Amino acid sequence: MEILAGVFGAAIIFIVLWDAFETIVLPRRVPRRVRLTRLFYRSTWRPWSALARLLSPGKRRETYLSFYGPLSLLLLLSVWAAGLIVGFAIMHWALGSAINVVDRSANFGTDLYLSGTTFFTLGLGDVIPRTPFSRAITVIEAGMGFGFLALVIGYLPVLYQSFSRREVNITLLDARAGSPPTAAELLRRHNTPQGLDALQRLLRDFERWAAELLESHISYPVLAYFRSQHVNQSWLGALTTLLDASALVMVGIEGGGARQAQLTFAIARHAVVDLAQVFVTPPRSPAADRLSPAEFSKLRARLAAAGLHFLEGGAVEARLLELRRMYEPYVNSLADYLQVSIPPWMPALQAKDNWQTSAWEKSSAPEAPQPAGIAADEHF
Repeated sequence: MEILAGVFGAAIIFIVLWDAFETIVLPRRVPRRVRLTRLFYRSTWRPWSALARLLSPGKRRETYLSFYGPLSLLLLLSVWAAGLIVGFAIMHWALGSAINVVDRSANFGTDLYLSGTTFFTLGLGDVIPRTPFSRAITVIEAGMGFGFLALVIGYLPVLYQSFSRREVNITLLDARAGSPPTAAELLRRHNTPQGLDALQRLLRDFERWAAELLESHISYPVLAYFRSQHVNQSWLGALTTLLDASALVMVGIEGGGARQAQLTFAIARHAVVDLAQVFVTPPRSPAADRLSPAEFSKLRARLAAAGLHFLEGGAVEARLLELRRMYEPYVNSLADYLQVSIPPWMPALQAKDNWQTSAWEKSSAPEAPQPAGIAADEHF
């Protein structure tokens, strides 16, 4: 029995250490389905998101969901620490609780106490190992406690720096594509003499942003649960807008920079597909068509009203539909899993950007200077 207990304790320690290594140190996706971290997030996100669905959509639900990412991170670190403490306590018990105790007899509770004080390096001295094996285990656990603390100290800043870089670019879309960002508004606001060149630069910048998002969210999937500052903003919404806009430029916008749009579309689609694999969300087409024939006619008319010439013909529409099928099912499944709203192709009428509103006066912001060729009542 003692031998089996010792093997079991060592197995717990190994599983926790390997899981922490894959989650914090290893900078790549781990395809293995059975993992402690994956089981933790699956078992905690499902009830958390189920409770969120009972709330009406809006700020209350978004606030509730925003707590999950940081809180789950702290809970995961606690699970790792508890697993290591229990594993070492079982090994002490397997050695016959070879410890000296002041004013009480040794039992498994005492082993657990010794393991906890050793792991957190308290050094109280009321429980002391008395055999060479017990002392060796105690020294190993104390060193592991220091290493665990160092990993946590180094892990959290890297995580929040990645989150900050992601959010900066999402915020930049506010004035460039509306709130929430939409492909039609992104193209409309860049229809100026220098606008199409600016559009190519924007797509180039967001090509790099999508690549950074892919790398950071595969290395640290917990970042996907971190919410943006505003209800109508999200990393998935920004990624969808880039895909929509790139698809439109590729198939129908003359002079819009089709080559750069292809590059941006490729990396954005890569990010969506790989992250769907990380969260095991099989592609599923939206229940309602995001761009029905009637909506597509309105989109074409809106682009034409803004001075953008969109090519006509069945081949153009077929190509656009083909591109949409490459990413919309993955976006839809991720949005349903993370409870994120997918932005439409066109903004709602009279919609204001986030920078134009405040908690005191919804239209307190002054109008921005209007580029040539755009009406003064259209924000930009």
